Amino acid sequence: MHTPAAKVSGYVVLMIVQIIFLVLFWLFVRYEKTVLPLAIDAEDAGSANEHVSKYPQFQDIQVMIFIGFGFLMTFLRKYGYSATGFTLFMAALVVQWAVLMKGFLHMEGGRISLSLENIIDADIAAAVPLISMGALLGRTTPIQLLCMSIFEVALFAANEYLALHVLSICDCGGSITVHAFGAYFGLAVALMLRPAGDQNEAGKLEGASYTSDIFAMIGTTFLWVYWPSFNSVLADGAGGERAILNTFLSLAAATVTTFVVSALVSHENKLDMVHVQNSTLAGGVAVGTVCNLLLGAHGAVLIGIIAGTVSVLGYRYLTPWMTANLRLHDTCGVHNLHGMPALISAIASAIYASMATVGEYQSELQDIFPAMVGSNGTETKIMGGLGRNATSQAGYQLFGIAVTLLIAIGGGILTGGALKYASFRNLKKDEHHQDEHYWEVPAAESKEEYLNMLAKLLDDDAAASNSNSQSAANFNWRPFLLRNWNAIVPANNLYVRGALH
Repeated sequence: MHTPAAKVSGYVVLMIVQIIFLVLFWLFVRYEKTVLPLAIDAEDAGSANEHVSKYPQFQDIQVMIFIGFGFLMTFLRKYGYSATGFTLFMAALVVQWAVLMKGFLHMEGGRISLSLENIIDADIAAAVPLISMGALLGRTTPIQLLCMSIFEVALFAANEYLALHVLSICDCGGSITVHAFGAYFGLAVALMLRPAGDQNEAGKLEGASYTSDIFAMIGTTFLWVYWPSFNSVLADGAGGERAILNTFLSLAAATVTTFVVSALVSHENKLDMVHVQNSTLAGGVAVGTVCNLLLGAHGAVLIGIIAGTVSVLGYRYLTPWMTANLRLHDTCGVHNLHGMPALISAIASAIYASMATVGEYQSELQDIFPAMVGSNGTETKIMGGLGRNATSQAGYQLFGIAVTLLIAIGGGILTGGALKYASFRNLKKDEHHQDEHYWEVPAAESKEEYLNMLAKLLDDDAAASNSNSQSAANFNWRPFLLRNWNAIVPANNLYVRGALH
């Protein structure tokens, strides 16, 4: 996509993909029976049935995906258009692709059933490439994001099917199948696209401004408020309510811990906005896999404390180490927000699974740990079968995260290699983290124009007031304006000041 024609051809490819989706929906997707009109002589014909009980939580997840993720990534000073715009684009694309890919794995009679639950599942799947996008933020083209998303969602759907339906692991909030997969897939792609050794220093725009950090906090707040819905939407009954309670307590504990640990480890013991924007959410990830289990309030709080601590320390020490030694630029720190907290959640799931009993979970055991229910004589699982004991289930929980990491990292390496060595355009270092390459940005060119305008006015004024002084008339005001730019640009014009510096 070097030339204008190449850019246009890239967007033509995106439209072709959308048309392919249209054809696939036409051929394979049909409404589920529950959302079709009833027969005229049916018992409840003419009255509305209750099919939309999950719609409020669906709305919450929509807010998280389209607003929370988008605004969380606006912290880069000149990448706000791309952060919010590409989030909208990718989520809209992935939701359609996820309906198809997950549907192909659960087809009945050669058809994919479409219901609200399918759309909720697809919305959750959209979080996966958005998490991966965070590790690559500002260093890829739209066509690269498209190709990454297409391959990643296909691999995610296969891994989720393997983890939940073959290995029969517990993962109510998706910390293993969603957060761990998205984080380590994105990190593997970022590793393949890492810069050369002589270009490893941070780019001039790889940072935040005062205003961009405030916008990022909007994303954090939306994610924080709606995270209980994300974790509980696929749980039913008492398990769903436990998921809400446990998620909220874990988020609260992680938030308090984040502020304390941030002040302890940051420079001059001041709070770091990066920690507040991200590590406060780590509790929601860390409790995800176990959110519907009988953790007890103390268990949820403990998980939040551990997650907040690990996440802040990751941002403070691990991320700089990865950048310096591995040349791995994790722009949004997805390893600290999604990756490590997901590992904590997987370990917690093994611990709590090892203590699960029929007496404790009663009738819910078959919903939470279906493989721990005795064999019914008709169904056989591929890996291990039914009738597992608690210790065996704990082992499968760990096996599930190991398989997920293997598939995510392996798939990320292959995808990153394709994006780097195939006929894709790779952005140069001086093109990173800028909206101007793909968006019309009115303020981007105003510094030159503003300087020229002020210089002309000052020259004219000097010439008029010192008509007998040739040196005053020829005085070069430009260096003076550059030195005093902060005083010249109005203090309340924060966007312009942030964009022009």
